[in-house]
Amino acid sequence: MIGSAPPAHFALEPESDPGALVPRGGRTWRYLRRSPTFWFGVVLIAGVTLAAVLAPLIAPHDPSVQFDDGLTTIGAPVNHSSKFLLGTDFEGRDILSRLLFGARLSLTITFAGNGLAVIFGVVLGAVAGWWQGVLGSIIMRFTDVMLAFPSLLLALALVGIRGPSLSVIVLVIAMVSWTSLCRITFGQVSGLRERAWIEAARAAGFSDARILVRHIMPHLLAPILVYATLGMALTVVFEGSLAYLGLGVPSPAASWGRMIRDGSDPNSLQFYWLIVYPSLALFVTVLGFNFVGDALRDALDPQTAPSRPR
Repeated sequence: MIGSAPPAHFALEPESDPGALVPRGGRTWRYLRRSPTFWFGVVLIAGVTLAAVLAPLIAPHDPSVQFDDGLTTIGAPVNHSSKFLLGTDFEGRDILSRLLFGARLSLTITFAGNGLAVIFGVVLGAVAGWWQGVLGSIIMRFTDVMLAFPSLLLALALVGIRGPSLSVIVLVIAMVSWTSLCRITFGQVSGLRERAWIEAARAAGFSDARILVRHIMPHLLAPILVYATLGMALTVVFEGSLAYLGLGVPSPAASWGRMIRDGSDPNSLQFYWLIVYPSLALFVTVLGFNFVGDALRDALDPQTAPSRPR
């Protein structure tokens, strides 16, 4: 029908005629369900998420309670025991309980911060790519300015001004993470707006908002999904870095980054569990998001997707 957009489950095939449509959804799922990389990542993410959701039920102790028997007679952390399965820290708190509640904090910040970054990046990139002109130039020059600042230094400055809290950390992560997706969206929208079926939609009298939402956005779902998934891994590391530097969510909230910081003192390296377990939790979470993101990228890109999944 003249003026209507291609169905959402179809995509333009880059190697064929611009007007050709190829089904995408079925091929993508067939690839993913045979990909061990994808399912391994899903299992890791599901495990961490389940541990975070069930933390109040499965944590053996309150993560902020300092136990009298959580320290030795010389004030050192207690090693693994029947009461403290993964040992305690220098304040006599249970490591396992803090790991579980740290997963809740890390995933909350990751999903909220990365979600806001995706919204900011997509909206600003779509507006700049569609209307272009002066408005588009202002948005993209502002994006370039934000990209010029080192992300970690900008985050340190923002947290230092506002003070560390959950809401501030989420906003800071969103503010330093939206720029890449904004540029990606800008490039995609700038190319799509010149396609023949977009011109047909304009000729049919469709509004700019309707063309953007119903005709262009379905074609941006693949890069947005891949970026959002891989961005999760970066956000987990970024939040851990802020906490390691002492600018994460304030104590007594459990944070993997702060746990690593507390255990990285050269004088306490013999208490290996203080740094090994939170580092392992970060590693598993980042690995899971990276595996899923890589599999989605291969599955959604018809030019690079191999005939057999990795």
